[in-house]
Amino acid sequence: MALGAAGLILTTGSAGAAGAGAVSPASTCSQSHLPLPDASCQPGAYNSDVTQSTINSTICVPGWTKTVRPPASYTDALKVQQIGEYGYSDTSTADYEEDHLVPLELGGAPKDPKNLWPEPRNGDKPAASKDEVENKLKVAVCDGRVQLDAARSAIATDWTTALSKVGIG
Repeated sequence: MALGAAGLILTTGSAGAAGAGAVSPASTCSQSHLPLPDASCQPGAYNSDVTQSTINSTICVPGWTKTVRPPASYTDALKVQQIGEYGYSDTSTADYEEDHLVPLELGGAPKDPKNLWPEPRNGDKPAASKDEVENKLKVAVCDGRVQLDAARSAIATDWTTALSKVGIG
């Protein structure tokens, strides 16, 4: 692994980190950043196979994310672990989406726990709102309006302001 732009972790290949134990079970992640994850627990991580020079053979290919999306068996187990780490009083897994902070659509690391977190489905900025931002950023990257690193950095820093940060809000 290596540090990329904005201090995010670059992981090798599409697999990402080896396991769900990368965040210590004794660690405590703060809910005070919602609707964002706690950056000390989930700073984001990149798939090293996705770069500006490879977007036309990776993220800009329809259906590409299906080729790297981790199985539910992996994300469901990680979601349970991370719900505990965040200390959510609601422990119903159905109320959370195990979401990629840097989305697969922008070359986020598929299995790295530093890039996955239990995003609440309710509240002021529900998970569906982040999905809209992800899709708009991907289109802007693939049509050349926004550079990949700028889109990744903006969404990892604060997905609620990412569109305006890259000038497409």
